[in-house]
Amino acid sequence: MNNSHLSALKQKHIDLESRLEQEENRPMPDETLLHALKKQKLALKDEMSREAEPA
Repeated sequence: MNNSHLSALKQKHIDLESRLEQEENRPMPDETLLHALKKQKLALKDEMSREAEPA
């Protein structure tokens, strides 16, 4: 497990969560953008899970 890689993935996940919240709180959120951000966030979560698994 590469700890710095996992930390970078966690930071990207946090950044995506922030972008999602900002978009969701807009008066007229862009549904296409929300979908894309959620998809990216899920992919990062999957990758973090794989990284965290013992080798």
